Amino acid sequence: MRSSALGALALGIGAVSGPVFAQTTSDPAAAAEQGEVVVTGSRIVRPDLESASPVSVISAQEIQLRQPGTAEELLRDMPALRPAIGPGVNNGSDGSATLELRGIDAKRTMVLLDGRRLVPFGLDGLTDTNNIPVALIERVDTLTGGASSTYGADAVAGVINFITKRDFKGITASANYRVSEKGDATRLKADVVVGASFDDDRGNVVLSVGYTKANPLETTSRAIGAYPISSVNGQFQGATAALVTIFAAPSNAKLGLPASSFGAVVNPTTGLLQAATAADTFNTNIGTYFQTPLDRINVYAAGHYNINDNVEFYSTAMFTRNTVRLQLASSGTFSNTYQLALNNPYIPTGILSQLCTASSISATDCATAAAVKGGPGTVGYREIPVVAQRRITEMGPRGNSVESQMFQVVGGFRGSIVDSLRYDVSAQYGETTQNQTREHWGSYSKVQQALRAYKNAAGQYVCADTSNGCVPLNLFGPNGSITPDQVGFIDLSALINRKVRQTVVTGNITGDLFTVPLADHKIGFAVGAEYRKISASSMPDSASQIQGEVLGTGARTPPDFGEYSVKEVFAEINAPLVEDKPFFYRLAVEAGIRYSDYTTTGGSTTWKAGGTWEPYQGFKFRGTYSVAVRSPNIQELYQSPVQSLGNLTVDPCSGNVTGALAALCIATGAPASTIGSIPSPTSNQINTTTSGNRNLDVERARTYTFGTALTPSFLPGFALTVDYFHIRIRDAITQPAQSDILNGCYSTVLNPTLSYNSFCQLIKRNPLTGSLNGAGETPGVILGYSNLGVIETAGWDIGLTQRARMDDLGINVPGILSIAMNATRLNYYHFQANPNSINRDCTGYYSSGGCTNPRAKWRWTGRLGYGTDVFDVSLLWTHVSRVSLEPGVANILPAFRQIPAYDYFDLATRVSPTENLELSLTVNNLFNKQPPLVGNGVGGTTYNGGNTFPTIYDVIGRSFTIGARLKF
Repeated sequence: MRSSALGALALGIGAVSGPVFAQTTSDPAAAAEQGEVVVTGSRIVRPDLESASPVSVISAQEIQLRQPGTAEELLRDMPALRPAIGPGVNNGSDGSATLELRGIDAKRTMVLLDGRRLVPFGLDGLTDTNNIPVALIERVDTLTGGASSTYGADAVAGVINFITKRDFKGITASANYRVSEKGDATRLKADVVVGASFDDDRGNVVLSVGYTKANPLETTSRAIGAYPISSVNGQFQGATAALVTIFAAPSNAKLGLPASSFGAVVNPTTGLLQAATAADTFNTNIGTYFQTPLDRINVYAAGHYNINDNVEFYSTAMFTRNTVRLQLASSGTFSNTYQLALNNPYIPTGILSQLCTASSISATDCATAAAVKGGPGTVGYREIPVVAQRRITEMGPRGNSVESQMFQVVGGFRGSIVDSLRYDVSAQYGETTQNQTREHWGSYSKVQQALRAYKNAAGQYVCADTSNGCVPLNLFGPNGSITPDQVGFIDLSALINRKVRQTVVTGNITGDLFTVPLADHKIGFAVGAEYRKISASSMPDSASQIQGEVLGTGARTPPDFGEYSVKEVFAEINAPLVEDKPFFYRLAVEAGIRYSDYTTTGGSTTWKAGGTWEPYQGFKFRGTYSVAVRSPNIQELYQSPVQSLGNLTVDPCSGNVTGALAALCIATGAPASTIGSIPSPTSNQINTTTSGNRNLDVERARTYTFGTALTPSFLPGFALTVDYFHIRIRDAITQPAQSDILNGCYSTVLNPTLSYNSFCQLIKRNPLTGSLNGAGETPGVILGYSNLGVIETAGWDIGLTQRARMDDLGINVPGILSIAMNATRLNYYHFQANPNSINRDCTGYYSSGGCTNPRAKWRWTGRLGYGTDVFDVSLLWTHVSRVSLEPGVANILPAFRQIPAYDYFDLATRVSPTENLELSLTVNNLFNKQPPLVGNGVGGTTYNGGNTFPTIYDVIGRSFTIGARLKF
């Protein structure tokens, strides 16, 4: 990188206040000739245009310094973003990598490529940033405030616009390789970009081909994730689906054993059930990932050709194949209820006697049933319901491989109608196909079939139903006693296919109108129309559609389908009012409006108004106010009821409950006989059930930003931006927080009389054990979508850059010294799911069912760099301020109730030994800062992994990325 490039870097990671050009040249005149849309957030084509909305920019130089494997990795630490689904999410991921501005959900952040939508990844309408061709990115613009009227109402929080290189000529080949200092978490990325102009530069084509291979980082490979730790007491907390079977039903009380929250465990040596202890439970971190693996191939091609002076044809085509593998601990029988035949040949005599006694079966009848040579229908045959929890480690870990293929093609014409009037008309079509394979999860029906077994007259162990090659299953032996034949029979790999299609036809006319008396530049405008159609479907295989058939899923995965289309018209204006006058170097106003007509929710209007006032050159004040209306996506509208998992450390109905609380536990589905022996949540997880709502209407947001941008002439190379943002969403499409429902029902603070109320109606317990765990028979906590939510957040964005030549500083050495900082201060984040829920304040907090992963008040990144023509070195500082456990959350160990401020430092060096070769070394987490320990019971199942928060705090440790780049 040359010294000028390092200066661009300094500007690139701060908030940019001046014009932003979307091409490799920095000449405004050239930009005007090329007809570029010069500012993210506007469709007006003018090289002098300046937006009233703040735009943060990550430059190509910064991308090269960070050497990211994916776009999500590049932006993960950006202060304005809250980490969303990505490689740090293993249990709860769908295989995508998404972005979430302002922490108000990724569905309210629009991701664009060259100002255009990408075909969504799934039914939720989100963009998988794994599809972004990083090698071809010129810069990344992030705009908050005022984006909805320009790009669409779903840009409530803003837009992230990845802008590719234009008129690329030559060949660039680059590769980088990352490895942690422990020798794991390796990643290889290689790209080739080829571009050429033709026909006397009337046309240009570019082709980019890339490959990325990231290997997984297993949770147990780091000390913090060696085993699950209880957030309540700091001790090992395993799962009751264990290496040796633990019975949750019949309960310890019925078995005549001492009370134990872990149930009754098989002792293979004595052939008896005994009270289980924590030592008998299973380490569920085995086989899981801190960082999920990725295998990606991406191809991107673009071209344009000037047919004549007034008509240019352009086109892009892209294809990406991503394979992401998620992995969980081995499958098992979990909390499912099975019918256990009393003549099962594997039941030890002592355990048989205990089970019969617990089931009120006499010794005579028990002996008779045990001697039966046959299955159901045979005289004397008997079976009992049991919850026999066995971890089938012999089957290996549960894999969840997600292979997605995405393609999108765009074609259009643009040019001039007259000198001051331009047009752009285009159409695009894209598809995403996703194949999800659940490997080695097991079959509930085959486990049940294998448990109905007996010893025949020849002394052979046989199934009562011999279909499918049934092999009797042994749940009463030690680890390893389930044979390969038994595994082969009960093993099951399930498939889910998803497909999303998107069609977009859009056109706009942009140009100049006239000048007002006190201004030199004309009023710019843009008008246009757009049509979009999106359809999405999910088709599971037959096994996935059967209630609880796929072990470990808890419930069926139903097929889903939905579609909608929208017709939109939009207009925008930017009017310079006063220029080059005393106290009014520049005064301009801007406005935009968009009318949308959805087939699902009808018509709605989004608009913005804003302005800039620059009393003196280099001293600018700016602000925007906008109203956005977001229509529900396909998942929010059409998703069938489906079960998933939520975190819960303590079930209010576990333990010795009495009186009104006991009555309430019974009213929410617990059998009276289980009161006092309801097991604790398995692995700190409980069932939750979500579903779409076809009656949803739009949500309405009001946002505003105001601030200042200072680039004084008496401080060369200096820029400071300070902007305030505020977003308030009413009629928000939300789901109630799990903790709101549980506390609203069982807490005497929110329900003083412990009466059965509307919150209690949303809790459905296991009808056999009374717990919130189970298969399809246990909905758990029901989380439905509604338009009853209110979300409000506000804060400050601060950008600072300064660059100076060393000789200007009085230091007689060549080169440039630069500093750049980008910070966000969160004033508050409030969320109320419905009028009956609390208005939750998550500012600086984390928790389980409410605030989930940490929402720090302060986050910033800053880079200090020095560079010459052939060498540069820089240090990147990332800061996350102190966060605490959400107030009111009880039973959490004091040590886990607060995370101190975290600071990470990354060192980047580059050298150019020749004009065509560039070598790079990046050291991430230079001082090997270790992640915070909070146990496995806070932050939610999705974001808490290995007793910490891998999406926010580095779990890899110190790592090294070496890279090389050849240019011809």
